[in-house]
Amino acid sequence: MAFKKNQTVILEVVDINHLGFGVAKPDGFVVFIGGTVPGDTVEARIIKVNASYAVARTERLLTPSPHRADTERCPIRACSACAYKNVRYAYEKDVKRTSVIHAFRKAGLSDVAVGELLSTEQTTHYRNKAQFPVARRADGGLAIGFFAPKSHRVCEAAACPLQPPVFTDILETIRTFAEAHALTAYDETTGDGWLRHIYLRRGEVSGEILLTLVVTDRHFPLASDFVQCVTQAHPAIVGILLNLQRARTNVILGDTYLTLFGRDYLTDTLSGVTLSLSAPAFYQVNHDAAELLYRKARELAAPQGDELLLDLYCGAGSIGLSMADAVREVIGIEIVESAVRCAEQNAKQSGIQNARFFTGDAADAERLLCDAERALGHAIRPDIVILDPPRKGCDERLLTYIASLAPSRIVYISCNPETLARDAAHLAPLGYTCGTVTPVDLFPGTGHVESVVRLERRLDN
Repeated sequence: MAFKKNQTVILEVVDINHLGFGVAKPDGFVVFIGGTVPGDTVEARIIKVNASYAVARTERLLTPSPHRADTERCPIRACSACAYKNVRYAYEKDVKRTSVIHAFRKAGLSDVAVGELLSTEQTTHYRNKAQFPVARRADGGLAIGFFAPKSHRVCEAAACPLQPPVFTDILETIRTFAEAHALTAYDETTGDGWLRHIYLRRGEVSGEILLTLVVTDRHFPLASDFVQCVTQAHPAIVGILLNLQRARTNVILGDTYLTLFGRDYLTDTLSGVTLSLSAPAFYQVNHDAAELLYRKARELAAPQGDELLLDLYCGAGSIGLSMADAVREVIGIEIVESAVRCAEQNAKQSGIQNARFFTGDAADAERLLCDAERALGHAIRPDIVILDPPRKGCDERLLTYIASLAPSRIVYISCNPETLARDAAHLAPLGYTCGTVTPVDLFPGTGHVESVVRLERRLDN
């Protein structure tokens, strides 16, 4: 079917992608329609035509899908971070599990079973971390929110329903102070302005909050007034930091932190382990769903007591430390130095004496483990390997090296089903059989899904 821009057509929506666009396939041609749900029939206007697909805008909903939510789950229309705000949560869970199944089929592993998705069923106020870009509005006020789709225009979203309400309250306090004292917002076009992002982290169990202002200059004459204003209004804040980011880049955080008030870390408890978390240290954004994930990871790791566990991409050590009571030794590797310091402190304050942590890129595990062996005075031959890499997954060299160490079990935690499936396919000829994959919904409303799986070494290898 040939479409033309501005043409009005009737379309039946048959699928939805991870960005939240409904998909119609008239005569096999793909049309993406924002805000639609599989099962919808819509009158739509074509706004973009490509050789292989078109994009349309809904003009009129003719027949609503049974999967459509009674009301939108988020009222902030300008922000597209929540891909599934138009669908019922039960259907969202089905879509996410199906996306994992498709990823493994695409990787040639259609025989791999995908279990039921684990969820806390909490779809709002679950995030313990949020980073908000700021910009100057046309009326001179401060916009705080997220970037609009395919742009760096900040749309107002300080009241995002995924975050705890206290985050919204803190943002409003900062907005009032900034506007009253004419603090300048960063302008990406010119490079001018001082305040770039507001970064908040909260301990779900402790209630402690760490506030970081991402700025272009360490000079802040109003620092004491700001600290007094914010901490009086929000006593849960245990630390206020400045992070210096002078580069004209879309990377949010720079390398330098300055402490304006209190500590440069917060504490929380996850899977029975008390954790100290610096601003850049990795920590799961959904505490209660992470409890489900870690419980499943421990079940899959099946620690037997007298084993060595290697925790790669360990962050502040939360996964490895949660299993330290059931293994002989934990070795963790993490590239963020402050996270390693937190991991060491976490072990100490939890009374864990069988865990050691090393700073370096987990992708260079071979060299790092050689250094660790010299420091420890013994060979490192892991029985269990925990992998929790970033979205890009693991490179082939690392996977090949891990297989050469011949651990009996690899527990792989992933926020990207496609790279998880790709890496499982790479490990298969190296002697590792992929077990049942368990999806876990750490990010309700969004197009992301976490997964965990055990890859077990075959006895003939």
